[in-house]
Amino acid sequence: MARGELMKKLLASYGRDDEFRAVAEQIIGEEEKKNNRVLARSLRKTLEAGPSRPSGPKALAPLLPFPEAAADFIERIEPQHTHNDIVLGATNVRVLLGLVKEFRRADEIRRHGLKVRSKLLFCGPPGCGKTLCAEIFAAELGLPLFLVKLDRLISSYLGETAGNVRKIFEFARKQPCVLFFDEFDALARSRDDSSEHNELRRVVNSLLLFIDHIQPKGFLIAATNLDQSLDPAVWRRFDEVVWFDKPDRAMIARFLRLKFKNIATAFDPLQHAAALEGYSYAEIERVCTQAVKTMIIDRRKQVQARDFNRALEDEARRRAGQSRLASPS
Repeated sequence: MARGELMKKLLASYGRDDEFRAVAEQIIGEEEKKNNRVLARSLRKTLEAGPSRPSGPKALAPLLPFPEAAADFIERIEPQHTHNDIVLGATNVRVLLGLVKEFRRADEIRRHGLKVRSKLLFCGPPGCGKTLCAEIFAAELGLPLFLVKLDRLISSYLGETAGNVRKIFEFARKQPCVLFFDEFDALARSRDDSSEHNELRRVVNSLLLFIDHIQPKGFLIAATNLDQSLDPAVWRRFDEVVWFDKPDRAMIARFLRLKFKNIATAFDPLQHAAALEGYSYAEIERVCTQAVKTMIIDRRKQVQARDFNRALEDEARRRAGQSRLASPS
């Protein structure tokens, strides 16, 4: 590529760390091809010495003070993880990266008369990364993450819940953020469910209207373990549905490699990947953590295979107990 075009790309990518670095690497590569090794080394040294990418989220706009009306129902969550702490399938990585790129080009997309995807539904069994993904997604976007406290939102007083939902959506309309509804099925349960009170059916009606009309300055993310319980009309209100499944053997191996990255072991944890098939990430993490704890308690410097096997046996016992509780008597 001509040098002038590369310089234009470099300037255009300023402020977007990944793109800026990619173009800078391209320029350095061009200089190396031309045998300008001194210049290439100098450029690379300058690039590597530059400020590192911040690990925490950087808000795109000053945080608005909590409106008193919504303060009881929202909690700000400070991200503790990065994209290096999660294992996702290739499809989910592609979808989420596409959403990040779309958000960063939002103004250009809107100038073409197109809508930006901003309402996401995360579905899948518990312990498979939905909440962690929402946290990392917010951090990657540089947006604050707010968790909706459903226990307080759903009022015991008839008629108040829909009003509480309105306050939440009003906050999201003004504040650039990721607004996260966990256990969304508690709020958006099917109106055909005969066990539900008429008041909760009215809440679902209001919720559908709010989701329809809001254009958040960031993202609205709803997560559910019980997608079959959602009202059928909920699905088309979301711009994107992301499915989180239990990990396959390859993803389990990647997760084990991540969990034992800085831990000395006297065995190869990856050999246990097959035994962990059918387990959620949360369950596998519990096994890994318990194995490491055993090493610490016994004052050893390496995790032994027996530590891992015992932790796995404990998790299997726990699962068996949960299965008994879930099965009809």
